[in-house]
Amino acid sequence: MSAHQLASGVIPSEEERERRVLYSFENARIVLLGGQPAGLLKVRREGLKWELVQIQLLPSLHGKGLGTALLGALVAETRTAGASLRLSVHKANPARRLYERLGFVIVEERANFYDMELGA
Repeated sequence: MSAHQLASGVIPSEEERERRVLYSFENARIVLLGGQPAGLLKVRREGLKWELVQIQLLPSLHGKGLGTALLGALVAETRTAGASLRLSVHKANPARRLYERLGFVIVEERANFYDMELGA
């Protein structure tokens, strides 16, 4: 994630990196592919307002459809629950295009981020 942060003009300190890792840690799930760790997914499900806190995949798996599959399943789960799903994405992160294809829209623009939401 550091490359996206730097490209967005964010220079995180070690404290900020640690805080990001620990934020909503109880909602973290390891993504397995063929029984091997492939990434991390954090989703906070509180009532009908959900938050995609973090999705990270090994760089070697980028562009292979795994992120699309994971997010597609999450979108389906969100819609079945009648919930909304919110996320923040660095402006320089190309994943924004994937989020838009899945139906997320920008609801707020901040200095280095877009806040996006998939409505209920």
